[in-house]
Amino acid sequence: MPKDQRASLRAQSVNAHQAGQTRVALEGYTRFLARYPNDAGIWTNLGALYRKSGQHEMARIAQSRAFALAPNDTGVLNNYSNILSDLGEYQQSIELRLRSLDKDPSHLMHHAMIGRCYRGMGRYEDAISYLTPKVDQFPDETEIQLQLAFAQLGAGHYGAAFRAYDARWNSDELRPPEVPVPKWTEGQSVKGKTLLILPEQGFGDMVLMSRFIPLIAAKGARIRMVAKKPLLRLLDGIQGVEWIGTAAKPSDPIDMWVSLMDLPKLVFGPDEAGQVPAPTVLNIPADSADRARVLTAQHQDMFKVGVVWSGSATYKGNTFRSFTHREFLPLGLLPNVQLFSLYKGPFLEAYQEDGSAALIIDTASTDRDFADCAATMREMDLIITSDTATAHIAGSLGVPTWVMLHWDAFWVYRHAGETTPWYPSMRLFRQDRPQDWSSAFAAATAALSEKVSQHD
Repeated sequence: MPKDQRASLRAQSVNAHQAGQTRVALEGYTRFLARYPNDAGIWTNLGALYRKSGQHEMARIAQSRAFALAPNDTGVLNNYSNILSDLGEYQQSIELRLRSLDKDPSHLMHHAMIGRCYRGMGRYEDAISYLTPKVDQFPDETEIQLQLAFAQLGAGHYGAAFRAYDARWNSDELRPPEVPVPKWTEGQSVKGKTLLILPEQGFGDMVLMSRFIPLIAAKGARIRMVAKKPLLRLLDGIQGVEWIGTAAKPSDPIDMWVSLMDLPKLVFGPDEAGQVPAPTVLNIPADSADRARVLTAQHQDMFKVGVVWSGSATYKGNTFRSFTHREFLPLGLLPNVQLFSLYKGPFLEAYQEDGSAALIIDTASTDRDFADCAATMREMDLIITSDTATAHIAGSLGVPTWVMLHWDAFWVYRHAGETTPWYPSMRLFRQDRPQDWSSAFAAATAALSEKVSQHD
């Protein structure tokens, strides 16, 4: 190919990538690299494209080729270290980030990601030691502050962590709500005041954090709470909540508002680890309970296991924390075990198309809301779930719950151990190494076999 045609193809492919034309860019990079495999810039661009598309292993291959060709290029170092972090290769990622910082100290995101790598290895105190001075050195870098908060959460420094987490309001992903009353601020008494609690983040976070409401009400606050409709019936009746609905009105008798994720700050002092409050007491409406009994009536002699294999498909970390429904199929070989699907979402189609619905009975696709799901959980002998809202609901109900965790678990579950103080009824199963679900499920299968053998 003539030099001008080579430059044209390269430019067209890069321009398509920058314009978000993924297929065009991929086709262009493919044609280009078949002819010119020694272009590190195109290899690293291809790796970034793969990563954005969720093809992480392919991204690693592309970035490794870019790195072999240009091991000192800062763009290559940045992209390669990112995919290594994604895939749990934390030590190598740290080494590359330090090398990149030597070449370009202005790339401050590396500091945040080095802390994130230490946290991914379960080295919370190392992460805190690294990030704390960086927060003071670079006070405008929101990501450094957020990574410090996550490390503190993992370490159990809850008072400090939830205050450091205030940095999220400076990110591009969160905007303060428009509320005609002031926000609660640190040090304000809530005695005799009416607080409006506003939701933040996912359904699981709402269930997790609602445990703080009775403690805040005990301080003399009156509580009104906004929740998304799928949670309304489940959260109705929480101790201390005078009203719950999907939206507040300007005329409501409210003195101040507080975001859901700030509730711990009203309970934990700045330097407190604090005693973790008991899980939220959830409401199971009578009609949901009746429905659940009907769904399971023909299987009362079996050991009933409710399963969930994925969280929200729109959550950016869902690829790693979730798995396919087929991971559960070997459990069906155990005598007297009947599996029930508690999953409702876009990945239900594959489960239905391959015939797995005959082996894992669908109870969730007709759920009206999470109250229906919770009622079905109470009919189960055991819940086995990925790290998603289902886990928080099952843990709050106190039913025996096994959570299948990927290597970089949510801070509630930390990075080691079989238990969490946030949900006493849980047992945690972890990957032996990144992306290795077989090890976690082998351990769960063995544990279930023993449990079933002891079941009356």
